[in-house]
Amino acid sequence: MQQSRTEAETKTILGKKIILKMDSSIKKNDTDLFKSLTDNEFLEIKDLFQYNKYKKGDFIITENSIVKHVYFIQSGLVKLSYFDNDNKEFILSFAHENWWETDFSAFYNQTKSSLALQCIEDTETYGLSFDDYLTILVKYNLSNYFLDKSIKGHIASQNRILSLLKNSPKERYEQFLQLYPSLLQRIPKSVLSLYLGVSRETLSRLYKGSRRK
Repeated sequence: MQQSRTEAETKTILGKKIILKMDSSIKKNDTDLFKSLTDNEFLEIKDLFQYNKYKKGDFIITENSIVKHVYFIQSGLVKLSYFDNDNKEFILSFAHENWWETDFSAFYNQTKSSLALQCIEDTETYGLSFDDYLTILVKYNLSNYFLDKSIKGHIASQNRILSLLKNSPKERYEQFLQLYPSLLQRIPKSVLSLYLGVSRETLSRLYKGSRRK
């Protein structure tokens, strides 16, 4: 279930409940998106970013739903997946703090999603709607920022496809360790094995082999 941080939270101090107002607004230093903006420009657009909080296992995007937002991951970890007709899962990517994620095809075309975005950990996001996304691109000259993110994401996707086509399980595992060393302890082995396209048993052997080095 989603829970807005704008709601009042309570804390018990010396037997009394104290109401705490949580500030859910995005801060200028939360993302490098705002680096080129003046303070006044940031104040003009900061409320366009909608805060949401999700629990581990929650779906941010479900299949066959209209994708209304692109999400900045403030904290937590998510996976973007495709499920075939037999409900077999194929994991396309992970996204963690300071990354942007959505079903980009559905978002840009404003169509129903063919992918699902699910939380691996408790996760906090700032969502930007399609209309607001278009507005800030033009009005605040942020096209180059998102173009750079898109190109880097495209390169990462190409490299992942090539890795699945030509690399051995051991090479894919070692490549993942090199690119995302901080994620190894955060991603369950059953999930990582799906991403790498190997069995859980194979992943366990690779994990043990890397620890012996």
